[in-house]
Amino acid sequence: MILLPKQPQIVSEKDNWARFEIEALYPGYGVTIGNSLRRVLLSSLEGAAITQVKIKQASHEFSTIDGVMEDVIVIMMNLKQMRFKMHSDEPQKAFLKIKGEKEAKGSDFEIPSQAELINKTCHIATLTDKKAELEIEILIEKGVGYSPIEARRTKEKTEIGLMPLDAIFTPVKRVSFKVENMRVGERTDYDRLTLDLETDGTIAPKEAFLRATEILVDHFVLLRDTFIPEQKEPKGEKKETKPEKEEAEGNKSKDPKEDALKIKIEDLKLSARTLGALESNSIKTIAGLVKKSEKSILELEGMGEAGLKEIKKSLKKLNLELKQE
Repeated sequence: MILLPKQPQIVSEKDNWARFEIEALYPGYGVTIGNSLRRVLLSSLEGAAITQVKIKQASHEFSTIDGVMEDVIVIMMNLKQMRFKMHSDEPQKAFLKIKGEKEAKGSDFEIPSQAELINKTCHIATLTDKKAELEIEILIEKGVGYSPIEARRTKEKTEIGLMPLDAIFTPVKRVSFKVENMRVGERTDYDRLTLDLETDGTIAPKEAFLRATEILVDHFVLLRDTFIPEQKEPKGEKKETKPEKEEAEGNKSKDPKEDALKIKIEDLKLSARTLGALESNSIKTIAGLVKKSEKSILELEGMGEAGLKEIKKSLKKLNLELKQE
């Protein structure tokens, strides 16, 4: 049986960057899990980005604006760096109107309450003349991953001067991982996975990690459940009448704890990690489990505090508890 690894730990964290570590992965699972998480983190998380821009005095991206140092292409590239947190599913418009000799920043935009700009100091353009004017209208939308202009192009005619942008929706900036060998028991070929994750500030690394794992779990649960046969009542099976049921229950042991001790560990609905740790240590029934103390449970290979808490909760439902030290 393949034992599950230890729970992920954040071993280092700073600003929008964090390093996650997962130890005791079965040989080969470090690359499998690391690569899966990296691909999902970079391609499948929801975020917000500018999808369209309209600049006064600019009819296309190759235009220049009087009194503005940057041409329209550079301004559009700067706009792509603006990172938003959306509080609505509806697209939001924001406006910038600035005059005089100064630097235009993200904080100069009038942004609706349903959108929040994270990097307010983001440079947009430099106005080099006292008479210079810059007016920009942007459209902010929610999306997933990266969306090129071609993927959103429609056959409908767009408004003159309205320029679409390649949208970088993903809130994750960088992901990398490495796998090292480590010792588990007598074996030295188990994997230790270290994953470095940096976000754009619209989401915490821990939350991004959680969302990615949820996406993967949802897919695998669907694949698993597709081939689990439905539980149907066999034809011709006699349904117990109430008197028969009561009689059968009367023949059972009068001591509920005695019956509970016969229950198999696999019937406790424990997590796969906890169940695997118990079975690998030859604990098959409740009777074998209650002979253990909390300390001896924690000493089992593959067991942690979360598993102990889970076991105690399940035993409490049966009015049972672990052996007192």
